[in-house]
Amino acid sequence: MSQRTARPRTGAPTGLDLYDKTAQDAAATVIARYSTSFGLACRLLGTRPRPHVRNIYALVRVADEIVDGPAEAAGLSPEAAGRVLDELESETLAAVERGFSTNLVVHAFCRTARECGIGEDLIRPFFASMRTDLSTHRHDDASHDAYVYGSAEVVGLMCLQVFVNAGAQRPLTPDPALVEGARRLGAAFQDVNFLRDLDHDASALGRDYLGLGAGASTREAVLDRIDADLAAAAAVVPRLPPDCRRAVTAAHDLFAELSARLRAAPDATERVRVPDVVKARLAARALLGFAPRDVRA
Repeated sequence: MSQRTARPRTGAPTGLDLYDKTAQDAAATVIARYSTSFGLACRLLGTRPRPHVRNIYALVRVADEIVDGPAEAAGLSPEAAGRVLDELESETLAAVERGFSTNLVVHAFCRTARECGIGEDLIRPFFASMRTDLSTHRHDDASHDAYVYGSAEVVGLMCLQVFVNAGAQRPLTPDPALVEGARRLGAAFQDVNFLRDLDHDASALGRDYLGLGAGASTREAVLDRIDADLAAAAAVVPRLPPDCRRAVTAAHDLFAELSARLRAAPDATERVRVPDVVKARLAARALLGFAPRDVRA
């Protein structure tokens, strides 16, 4: 029997179920290749939200790669990269509307978006921030806040939609306190990464997201803002569904550790990292059900 006419094994998914599973596997591969830390936290999610969060991350990662180097390395000009990003946004919005895409990563995301209530109000700001990377090289306080909302806070809100709605008959609107916590956790993650990647962003990408030394902010003020955001997010973790709390705690504590290390090494020339043994300890702490770390202690 030829490969074209071969039937799936008995009990194996077929049709749309097989396509959905293949798309989810593609999304899982993206997160496994690109982020060991996020992948570790994701494994602490319950089976209900886990594939959906992977689907969100995969789309975010692909969009980020369009503006952060691989597209340029493939020979695309900023204008061409912008057109590719526009095409990805259009395909994503269309797929969410119709429930199908020939792009496996987009298909995985659209199935999550339809089930969990992720709409244009979150998708468009994300792509708007990605588009900013092609044209804005130095940010002030206002443009920083707008960028962080689209690039990080809405991703936290997408994940919150999953936490609340995955497996539900119809999507519900999350509690406002959880919305605020998701936004502030996303903002803290982004600002930590800005500080970690300060030299790389300036030298390799020609970008300054924080405007340090240009009157927009100071390093100490950014770290204080990060810790305030982490504390606000930690306060609402107990209100999340039980199958999400451990993963969010692990991610929170990892970035709290990064914030502490950044504060302790203001002149570090290498990217600040958390050793694997410390990551494992933080994950174990979260797995045992401890509350998020108090960054003010």
